[in-house]
Amino acid sequence: MDMESPRDRFAAIAVLPDERIDLAEAALWIAAEEQPGLDPSAWLARLDEMGERLRPRLQGVEDELGRVERLADFLSGEVGLRGNAEDYYDPRNSFLNEVLDRGLGIPITLALVYMEVGRRAGVPLVGVGFPGHFLLRHSAQPRLLLDPFDHGRLLTEEDCRQMLEKLSGGSLPFDSRLLRPSSPRQILVRMLNNLRGIYLNQSEPLRVIGVLDRVLLLDPDDVGARRDRGLLSLRWADPQRGIEDLERYLALEPEAPDTEAVEELLVEARRRMAQVH
Repeated sequence: MDMESPRDRFAAIAVLPDERIDLAEAALWIAAEEQPGLDPSAWLARLDEMGERLRPRLQGVEDELGRVERLADFLSGEVGLRGNAEDYYDPRNSFLNEVLDRGLGIPITLALVYMEVGRRAGVPLVGVGFPGHFLLRHSAQPRLLLDPFDHGRLLTEEDCRQMLEKLSGGSLPFDSRLLRPSSPRQILVRMLNNLRGIYLNQSEPLRVIGVLDRVLLLDPDDVGARRDRGLLSLRWADPQRGIEDLERYLALEPEAPDTEAVEELLVEARRRMAQVH
């Protein structure tokens, strides 16, 4: 493996235009930061091998619905991929290598496997950042929707409407624009935000900071990530970087509702830094 760190490799991917981002490789570098020594090439080869196994099963199947069904049958049946409903917030569900190894994941990482295996075998799928539950659709036939968390079950727009009603308790109105494709950058940010929530709940601030580092590599103007990294850095890591992040946050969001509270924190942080130096 290259001597570059996982963060350096991820940073190099993060600045690429969306059409050049290799989602699987980027996801594996996210995992490699948490699992030192992880070699993404071995897991990319696993995806290649799965695509090769699927390709003969698609021979003679001309309609896209049938091809999607063969992909779902292969991944849920033969490979054994399934949603980890029993331990949904296990961080391993967010690491692509663990999903491939254990056959367990959350909607977005399972969707990533479907997309990557489908791409290799000629079934083009795109991710859909549906609120609360990541979905997939066929890139050439947008009415072909499926749920990777539920064995690749095919969905109608009405199914999605009912899902949103249940997930939001009726607080979010359905709009067909919620079924638009997500870009590779948006998918990676959503994956990282899942990890962010898990580590926050586990009271692991340094891991949260590491996740926010990667979110901000992908989207430097993410004001929520900028603020949160600033607040956490002030207390747990690097006060100077915390000050810089919060200053940047206020520059990006001068009318933010917490402006006064953040300004007070900055005054106190600068005072403490002056005493140290």
